[in-house]
Amino acid sequence: MTTAADSRPPPKWVAYALIGVLSLIWGSTWIVIAKGLGSLPPFTSAGARFLLAALVMALVAPSLARREGGTKPRASIWIQVGLTSFSASYAIVYWTETRLPSALTCILWSVFPMTMAVSSHLFLGHRLRGARPWIGFALGFVGVVLLYATDVRALGPEAFVAALVLLGSPLVSCYSTTLLKRDGQGVSSALVNRNGMALGAVLLCALAFVFERDAPRAWDATAVASIVYLALVGTVLGFGLYFWLLRHVPAHELSLISYLTPALAVVLGAVFGGEKLTLFTLAGCATILAGVYLVLRPAKPRG
Repeated sequence: MTTAADSRPPPKWVAYALIGVLSLIWGSTWIVIAKGLGSLPPFTSAGARFLLAALVMALVAPSLARREGGTKPRASIWIQVGLTSFSASYAIVYWTETRLPSALTCILWSVFPMTMAVSSHLFLGHRLRGARPWIGFALGFVGVVLLYATDVRALGPEAFVAALVLLGSPLVSCYSTTLLKRDGQGVSSALVNRNGMALGAVLLCALAFVFERDAPRAWDATAVASIVYLALVGTVLGFGLYFWLLRHVPAHELSLISYLTPALAVVLGAVFGGEKLTLFTLAGCATILAGVYLVLRPAKPRG
């Protein structure tokens, strides 16, 4: 049962501090994924990550759920979250990062807030009003086209196909987020996480068994460190913060993550991954984020 304390939003400074922490965590995961993929094939790496995360969540979720409050999630909710956010979305991301630089993958993925705005307009009653959001969509589209015509094209035909496949990841994540916003009010995010991660781990490990049984792999220090960081920090802590913030923080404040994460991923990819940044990379990133800003900026109240 949710208590009054559980439903009370956090102070502004706490919310913004947690948004900053989450942005740093998720901005770092893209380069850490890329480092791990130097030793392990994609589905094996993703499956190991979520298997460890699911085991940790199985231990801590009961305590977190009691402190957080909220009701037990229906199976239909966590199954769909597990199928989309924790398996399909990450299977696509990991596979794509074997073909695209981590920063470019993150920038292209940053169209997610715009897909979420459309979904909220259609299914959650959060209407898009005025010309500004539609200008934002146009800018975002221009930014994506610019990256496809320059950076992606320069990497070759295989990279172009991978970049197209990547767009499926924010779409399926948009579906699960919409589902949680619509049907998950008052539901324990800790239990949704635990169950969804467990299902995601099973499905990703199944993909690894089917497609990567004979693929070369090295369980070296880089691979293990990548899995541990991504499981404990990027997944257990990251998604725990995100789903908690999703319940307590207004959408326009939570959208700050959408601006900070790709910018941090670009910097970290260049500094720690040696990834080359072109003017087109920066221009495409800036154009997409400008579009996101126009779409998500709260409308002024009519007075």
